[in-house]
Formats: sequence, structure tokens, C-alpha cells
Amino acid sequence: MTHFIADDGAKIHLKMSGDGSPVVMLHGWTSSAQEWFPFLNALHEKHRVYRWDARGHGGHPQDERHEAPTAQRMARDLANLLEHYDLREVTAVGHSMGALTLWQYIRDFGTERLKRLCFIDQSPKLLTADDWEHGIYGHFDEHKAGEMIDWLHEDFAEGVLKLTAFGLNARANEKYLANASGWERSRAALRAQDPKPLIDCWKSLTAADYRDVLGKIDVPALLVYGGESNFYRVETAHYVASQIPNAILHIYEGTDHSPHQWQRERFARELMDFINER
Repeated sequence: MTHFIADDGAKIHLKMSGDGSPVVMLHGWTSSAQEWFPFLNALHEKHRVYRWDARGHGGHPQDERHEAPTAQRMARDLANLLEHYDLREVTAVGHSMGALTLWQYIRDFGTERLKRLCFIDQSPKLLTADDWEHGIYGHFDEHKAGEMIDWLHEDFAEGVLKLTAFGLNARANEKYLANASGWERSRAALRAQDPKPLIDCWKSLTAADYRDVLGKIDVPALLVYGGESNFYRVETAHYVASQIPNAILHIYEGTDHSPHQWQRERFARELMDFINER
């Protein structure tokens, strides 16, 4: 594990491996660089992979001298990473929060250093409204967002699990109610994390709206969505695809909010094909 120093002095954990053209991989909320480990063998054939633990994640200590992990700050961290290693013609892959970070980066810094983009199971606006139904569950308004914040403050780990379990994936709900072993492992992992920066991060993500950014993406984009996502209906996937010029959409049937984890070989193959196409 190495690191780079962001422009506010924060030390950002980073793992680098492989040789070739750069691939930067941005994990989801409450996750870490470990999310991408299953894909390294495939990517290492032709690419140098950069995987960070976003600030506030992966064991980063909370330091009041440094900025909170907002979408804007993480986008700037990404800019700092690309500048520090002088990365250009980058393929950037973002899952969930990672996709939001990329959209914020494009808003703030454009696509000059980017060559290709992959977005995994995310909406450009998480909160729903009378005129917007493509957010979380199709019905996650400001009232529900406030309820979620209360859950997180009361019991952070359980709040995150409830967000995942009480959504659109019936199997997730059944497994949560049965307290299946996988959910208990997730609960233990979440309880090991510092909730404050993660709650700050969540507030930032739910306040964001990147619908205006989608049409400004001028590099090839691959979209991967779960056919049974905990959070988004397939209509959300088609909306995002319709807004990004010439986007390629793959829906992984039978998978949840992490389609790349459920169909790893397929995702690795399709990502490599996308990166390497001329």
C-alpha cells in the first residue's frame, strides 16, 4: 500500500499494480480498494491499475485538519491523483459512489485526462421528487433521506444494511430478515469503520444532482447495471444510457447493486473488450 498527498494535506491510500495503460478504479460507499481485487489478473495483462481507498474509507483516520469526504472533495482527490502520477488517456471505472465521484470530476475538471469511462449501477440524482423517479427505489424523497440519516446516527452498520435490504431486491430482504451469514459479516465490517466521515459523505452524495453532466460526456462510456439492483430499476439504467452520447449499456440479469461481483468473468471480459477496442 502506498499513498499520495491531496492538496489539503490528507494522505490517500493507493494500491498500484500491473503495467500498461492506466485504469483508475473507484469503489462504492463504505467499501475500499479491495472491491476491485477479483479483476486484477485480467487487467494486469495490459494495464496498470490504480485503486484507492477514498478519503473516509478503508481505514483512513479522521483528521479534522483535512476536508470531509464530500463528492466535490473526492473529485478533487481524483484530480490530485491524476496530476501526481501524470496520468493521461485514463480508463476510469466507478461503482456507485465511484460513479458519482466521476460525474463530479467531469463537472469540475472535464475529460481532458480521460479516454474511457465505466459506470456501475448508479443514478445521477439519488433523491426522488415529483418530477424525478429515477433515484433510490424510485421513491426516496427528502423525508426518507432524513429517516436514513437518523438510522445512521442511531446504528450506522444497521442503517447501511437496512438501506440495502429494504429496497427493490426481494432476495436481499429475505436474507437480511433471516440474518444470513453474509449479512452478519457485512455488519461486522461496517461496525469496524468510523461512521462520522461516512455519514458526511452520504449527505453529500444524496445532495448531488449530475443530470446536467451526462450529456457533456464526450468519451466512450460503458454502463453496467444490475437487473435486480437493490436501488435502481432498469428504467434508470436506460435513462442514463439515453443521456450519455453513444453509451453502451449492459444489464446483468439477476444481479443486485454490485453486478460486477456477481458476474465477475463477464464483467472482466466486457471491461477489457471495452478498454482495448480501437
